[in-house]
Amino acid sequence: MDDDSRLNRWDRRTDLVLGVASLVFLGSYAVHVLLPRLPNAAHVFFLALLYTAWAMFAVDYAVRWRLSGEGPGFVRRHWLDTLVLVLPLLRPVRVVRTYESIQRRRGESRLSLHARVAAYSTLSISLLGFSGALAVYQVERSAPHASIRTFGDALWWTCSTLSTVGYGDYVPVTTLGRFVAAGMMACGLALLGTVTGSFSSWMLQRFALNEDERRPPES
Repeated sequence: MDDDSRLNRWDRRTDLVLGVASLVFLGSYAVHVLLPRLPNAAHVFFLALLYTAWAMFAVDYAVRWRLSGEGPGFVRRHWLDTLVLVLPLLRPVRVVRTYESIQRRRGESRLSLHARVAAYSTLSISLLGFSGALAVYQVERSAPHASIRTFGDALWWTCSTLSTVGYGDYVPVTTLGRFVAAGMMACGLALLGTVTGSFSSWMLQRFALNEDERRPPES
């Protein structure tokens, strides 16, 4: 059996498990950040869940590297997987991949290609936005002269950043917060570009179809 077949089999077997682990990671991180007054034992429990999920991501990365047979080239070819391992808050986006895998196993999706792109982009933006808001809120809430003091402020800042509006009423002041902001800007541009491109393609197809319907039949 070649390396690609083994890697594909591993991906099929672990998609659902790692998708659930991604949600556990995000949920545990959210509880840790949003409920700081929980008993210390509860925080230890949720941190244990968080690091366990992260360890699962690391094991998956190592196994996929081994099965790929690419050696060090795996890091370069799968740079996004490497980035997600280093920045696990991006990991919940894997839920989109998990859903897509389940749809493929069940047969043809009921949604058109353009509808799937729009739906998956919306889900990705929502997960990234929530993760980014948590990260910024955690590092900014206690910083001197910070404008982002509540999670509501962080959510509003996330919406304006991902939409590339950037009102400037809330801005991160810490180095880590600005690093998160740069990542959010890049993700927002990429995802919005995907949605815009898909919508434009759909409109062109609709116009082309209407033109074909209006064209008189050839004799």
